Amino acid sequence: MAELRQLTALDAQFLAIESDRNYGHVGGLAILDPSTAPGGKLTIEDLKSLIMDRLHLVAPFTQRLVEVPFSIDWPYWTQDEHFDIGYHCREIALPAPGSQEQLLEQVGRIYSRRLDRSRPLWEIYLIHGLEGGRVALLSKSHHAAIDGMSGSEILTALYDITPEPRDAGKPDEEPDLSPPDGRDLLMMWAKGIPRAPLNIADRLATVVPHVDMAVAAFGLPGSRRISRVMSRVRIRFGAEEEQVIERPPVKAPKGPYGAPLSPHRVFGLGSVSLDDVKAVKNAFGVKVNDVVICLVAGAVREHLTFRDELPEEPLLGMIPVSVRTEEERGTFGNKVSAMIAPLPTHLEDPAERLEYIHSVMRVAKEGHDALPAETLRDLTAFVPPALHARVVTQLAPRFPRPPGNVIISNVPGPPIDLYFAGARLEAMFPLSIISDGIGLNVTIMSYRDSIDIGITADREQTPEVQTLVDGMQSELELLLAAAKTSV
Repeated sequence: MAELRQLTALDAQFLAIESDRNYGHVGGLAILDPSTAPGGKLTIEDLKSLIMDRLHLVAPFTQRLVEVPFSIDWPYWTQDEHFDIGYHCREIALPAPGSQEQLLEQVGRIYSRRLDRSRPLWEIYLIHGLEGGRVALLSKSHHAAIDGMSGSEILTALYDITPEPRDAGKPDEEPDLSPPDGRDLLMMWAKGIPRAPLNIADRLATVVPHVDMAVAAFGLPGSRRISRVMSRVRIRFGAEEEQVIERPPVKAPKGPYGAPLSPHRVFGLGSVSLDDVKAVKNAFGVKVNDVVICLVAGAVREHLTFRDELPEEPLLGMIPVSVRTEEERGTFGNKVSAMIAPLPTHLEDPAERLEYIHSVMRVAKEGHDALPAETLRDLTAFVPPALHARVVTQLAPRFPRPPGNVIISNVPGPPIDLYFAGARLEAMFPLSIISDGIGLNVTIMSYRDSIDIGITADREQTPEVQTLVDGMQSELELLLAAAKTSV
């Protein structure tokens, strides 16, 4: 029987959210200069050849889902016995002149289609015809298989630091492709039954005192009271390693980017100078991430002011944080939690916004670091697999407030040139997930001397999403001016 890897409850949550309007995949849009590749071009055969040579480095590329009968346990990943590289690697071309607007229109169409669950959950499109002789690689991978950190590891596996591709080696052994049947999966579930009560009891003791800090339960009625009581009970009985964490009494304002999604996605792309961001960081004595969040807050404030939708209270940002340990590097799936922090959209002055963010992010990080690493990953594990999809898709949206208004993610990238099959990478724009109630995602990735911005939005709610990128660039200019006067 082929080797199996079971999904966690968090992995499965990205499957459960999917519908004809909500998608569970993430991706990236790489802009490449093929003039550095052999023959000065990048072909679909080059793309397929490179990926085939490195399949053994990227396990999710050859693994498909298998469901446990009656949904009594979480699904598994197993080797796809009918893997077809031609299905996953595709090729299209833009009509002249190949502008960014044309590219984004095509990306929106492709991204607004769900991945086929009967196959490994990824696709890559080679897009020809961009202005200046460039090409693009549009990738889609399901979030059930990868998070931001493991996505970066896939980038490392597929790209090289020189135009000449490195020798990626060979797999240690050929994988067993015989698929498991339903009886095999039921037997595996049955073997785990004796350990289940002990596992649940151990997790409950850790999770319940912090239940209101888990994003899945943030703001739910009674969660704060349960958390306070259980924290104090643990301390009373000698749990010295825990502490009572005071939760900020904030709720996400209703309205901004909070409507149910349409089936259509739209993207805003752009870049800012990493040196300029660091200049602001040094002038104000803050962190690079503080500056990035400030750029988002300023752009969102300007955008909502223009739409006459700016609330008086701060918006809330959901900020994903990797909890992947050193031992877990090189593995896939989701090892991630999130911090919830207020954004200073209520403040007019950019310097004040930055100081506010530095303060609240320090508090948020201290609170997050005080939590056991597994806490925010374990909450949904208590929902039986057979009920999981119903809880996520039917019950959760009925709660009155989303956990946040905007998702803000910062993915570190390499400071040096990368090459794909000899073609030099010019920029890597992240594409991500939005959901009902949280219809705006800003993900940035540092590469060389720039920060590449990818904003994902709902086309019907925020068709003018590119103005948010413009707003982030304008906010950086304001902060640079403020930095000069503060010296």
